[in-house]
Amino acid sequence: MCGIAGFTRFHAQSGDEETLRRMGEAIRHRGPDADGSFLEGAVGLHHRRLAIIDLSEAGNQPMHSHCGRYVIVFNGEIYNFQELRAPLADKGYPFKSHTDTEVILALYAEKGRACLDDLNGMFAFAIWDRQKETLFAARDRIGKKPFYYTCIDGDIAFASELKALLAADLVERDIRMDALYDYFAYQYVPDPKTIFKNAFKLEPGHWLEVTRDGMVSEAYWRLSFKPEPLPESEALSALQDHITAATKRRMISDVPLGAFLSGGVDSSGIVAAMVKQSDTPITTCSIGFDEKRFNETEFAKAVADQYNTDHHEFTVSDTVADSLEEIARFFDEPFADPSLVPTYFVSKLARKQVTVALAGDGGDEVFAGYEKYAIDAVENRWRERTPAWIRHTLCPPLARWLQGRSTNVLRRAGTLLDAISKDPALAFYQSNAQITDIQWQALATDVTHKELGAYHPSERTVNAYHDADGPDHLSRILFTDMKTYLPGEILVKGDRMSMAHSLEVRAPLLDYQLIEFANGQASDYKLRGDTKKYLLKEAFGPDLPADILHRKKMGFSPPLADWFRGELKVIAEDLLLNAQDGLVRFMKIGTVQRYWREHQDCERDHGAILWSLLMFQLWWNRYMADA
Repeated sequence: MCGIAGFTRFHAQSGDEETLRRMGEAIRHRGPDADGSFLEGAVGLHHRRLAIIDLSEAGNQPMHSHCGRYVIVFNGEIYNFQELRAPLADKGYPFKSHTDTEVILALYAEKGRACLDDLNGMFAFAIWDRQKETLFAARDRIGKKPFYYTCIDGDIAFASELKALLAADLVERDIRMDALYDYFAYQYVPDPKTIFKNAFKLEPGHWLEVTRDGMVSEAYWRLSFKPEPLPESEALSALQDHITAATKRRMISDVPLGAFLSGGVDSSGIVAAMVKQSDTPITTCSIGFDEKRFNETEFAKAVADQYNTDHHEFTVSDTVADSLEEIARFFDEPFADPSLVPTYFVSKLARKQVTVALAGDGGDEVFAGYEKYAIDAVENRWRERTPAWIRHTLCPPLARWLQGRSTNVLRRAGTLLDAISKDPALAFYQSNAQITDIQWQALATDVTHKELGAYHPSERTVNAYHDADGPDHLSRILFTDMKTYLPGEILVKGDRMSMAHSLEVRAPLLDYQLIEFANGQASDYKLRGDTKKYLLKEAFGPDLPADILHRKKMGFSPPLADWFRGELKVIAEDLLLNAQDGLVRFMKIGTVQRYWREHQDCERDHGAILWSLLMFQLWWNRYMADA
């Protein structure tokens, strides 16, 4: 796990040693153990190292191939590097280190782009071919590791985080208005956009290549839900084998290793799988809240006791306001998943004990673990059973009338009628958007509306849904979340908050071979009636107590509504109502004031919107105030 940066300069002097230094300094937190640069002709490369495999200087980067032709900077881990290394060594490749980095170099020298098909891991890397003067870069299939880039007069500059490009003045800070709207709808900016007009993210499962003639980019892996179902008993056995293998691969480390333990099914199951393959106690870390209905530490402690782990806990309380600006600075574009707060603190806690932590990320997206999937299934059944003329003619006006009522029951009925009147893709967007069209209309200024024109953020969800090749509705919404929510929100949060503490986090349930297997199985194995993650729970069943397997999911979200009336009230009121720049450029301050007043008076819970507004202003103050 590291930080990478670099540039080409085929057409202009777009970078020098000072540029590389500034880029590297901006992402020092990603790799505190070593740094290095390569500057020659048309390219500059920089690397910050967090040493995990082969701690010697032989593992430092930029790393050269044995022949000197190729130079690589690499962020991530290749979990099958040992099995890939053996045949390369048999063919005579003279390895000088025991790193996965050198295995990528050797594979690329042998296979070129096709090396990507062999790699199982999380990665973003760039390889410079000194002979052909070609820069080749790639990002892992699921999007665990980030890769940002900008285009400069026929050249590119790239980095693990956008802040490296900003620190070197390689990106003009012109706000992209559709990305702004995306942020308030999703709480993040979806790939391949960033908040800036001329900066982009390389999408998961893609490579790009830059030469004097320009840049090309293509997908090398595509998410698929084409059915390859097994009988349930065979599918269960195969899943257990996948989990065991994926966990074992992710336990290879030359530094201390542990796990996040939330007390939920996924993290608890991963801890159980780790214990089976370890001769020493596993180090586990958990985060809790003072508010009991948000606190899962008692369940985490039960699993820790069951497996005799070396367990550590931390309670998030009055530290939030003091830490929020520090936390927010690690997001160099607006980001508002509220679970970033506990993720930051659990990463901080874990780093005191270990350098690598395994996590349960991916279980909900791959196996349909969120409550929203069950709700959406109900909505879709009603949609399919209701005649089209009723859905399109009677439902919309009745939905609007009910949604304007004062009681929660009537408003929920209105939401259901509105959902079944819509195309299923659009309904899925509306059910999960963090801001409604009515709220956006009230918040955004006339200038913001004018600049946006006809753009609507639902495009990202709708397009993904209709790109899916799955046989049914559930498979298409799982595809949608794996293309949008998973890489754009869940994995960004995990990467930034762990890297804030120079901690590497690995997710066995996001092993691409496990995902390909799961995607080919029947939707009924994932959502069966009211039971979410059915097959995954069956797989973990022999290892976990029933109250862990079957209790209601709590998630990892903090008590936002209470925070805005308590711990965060002072800082939030100042930032939201007194800011001289930032939000006031795009939002009607009168509407912000009204939302704040209604929330403080307990008339409405505006916690989600207020959080998005607050995180935007914190981002602005950090990255735009002097622009």
